[in-house]
Amino acid sequence: MTNATPLNPVLIEKENISGLKFPENDVLNSAEEIKNRYSNLERALKLGNLEHNKIKITFEDSEGLKQVNTTVWGVTDKRVILKQGVVIPIHRIHDVNA
Repeated sequence: MTNATPLNPVLIEKENISGLKFPENDVLNSAEEIKNRYSNLERALKLGNLEHNKIKITFEDSEGLKQVNTTVWGVTDKRVILKQGVVIPIHRIHDVNA
């Protein structure tokens, strides 16, 4: 596996996310960034359910920055739900790109 930098996250398969450890702190600092993240997740959910579009989610586990290209199936107040019940804690997501 290659080392991740802010501009170069490690690409990961969705199936490998369940084995990751996620710290409790939020990766974003401002209330505006957190609000934008949730808006982007809602948009990704609509794209996933209506058009089955894949999106890139950049997130951070205990080891560093990762990115997955996947379809969002659900969004709760604390988690993003992907296929096969795989979840990513919202507070660990840096970016969502359609």
